[in-house]
Amino acid sequence: MVHIFTDSTSDLSPELIARYNINVVPLTVHIADKTFHDDFSVSGKELFAMVDATGQLPTTSAPSVGEFAAAFDRPDEVIYIGISSKLSASVANARLAAETFPAGKVRVIDSLNLSTGAGLLVLRAADLRDQGASAEEIEREVLAAVPKVRTSFVIDTMRYLYMGGRCTALQSLMGGLLQIRPVIYARPDGVLDVKDKIRGSRARTLDAMLRDFQAHRDEVDLRRVFITHAESAEDAAFLSAALAQQAPIQEILITSAGAVISSHCGPNTIGVLYLLK
Repeated sequence: MVHIFTDSTSDLSPELIARYNINVVPLTVHIADKTFHDDFSVSGKELFAMVDATGQLPTTSAPSVGEFAAAFDRPDEVIYIGISSKLSASVANARLAAETFPAGKVRVIDSLNLSTGAGLLVLRAADLRDQGASAEEIEREVLAAVPKVRTSFVIDTMRYLYMGGRCTALQSLMGGLLQIRPVIYARPDGVLDVKDKIRGSRARTLDAMLRDFQAHRDEVDLRRVFITHAESAEDAAFLSAALAQQAPIQEILITSAGAVISSHCGPNTIGVLYLLK
């Protein structure tokens, strides 16, 4: 059996990880004098409380080459699908770990994405594995799907993403612009950029997300759509119900952003993520 691996930034829920038999290598979060793995041990709510209490923003670090090598040490072939190499050293470290195994034993795929944008590729790989595909076939199909992922999310505060340095385009928006919520997207080269700027209420923001999905509806692979959020469950439920009315989506999956994604995006971030046909 082919073992499917990802890292914790894929933001797959414990239920999905168990259902699809996914192996997860966690990143690490550092804040003040605390260090912990991104493994559901600290919720987004707890993380944001730490930020409020300490006045410090979290930092994160990728799994080491040794941690990846230990995780990949399985009797069968391994496929690892990781967060964009432009956003983390995870893929680079995984590739170094793969070199310690026989050629072809460990295949590393750069998702050029993040959160459940990468998670979509992970579940696609698991579907193919369960259909009996070989590691080579899975790798080929997932690589073909990489440019088809569409990831965009609205952030409620620019502080986290800007200070974390993951989206330098936000610099032009800093300087006291009130009531502006940037729409961030993953570019084809794996870099985060500003797609749009929404001014006004939170409700207006959600309406804009729904309009954007509707505009691309005919291109969307309606088998699976993710809504991923950082402590914004009510809005996620609203978007899920509205999307279900817009299109015959087979599966709308709501997941919470893990500690690493929450560290960089901040509270009340919410995104809609899907594959094109």
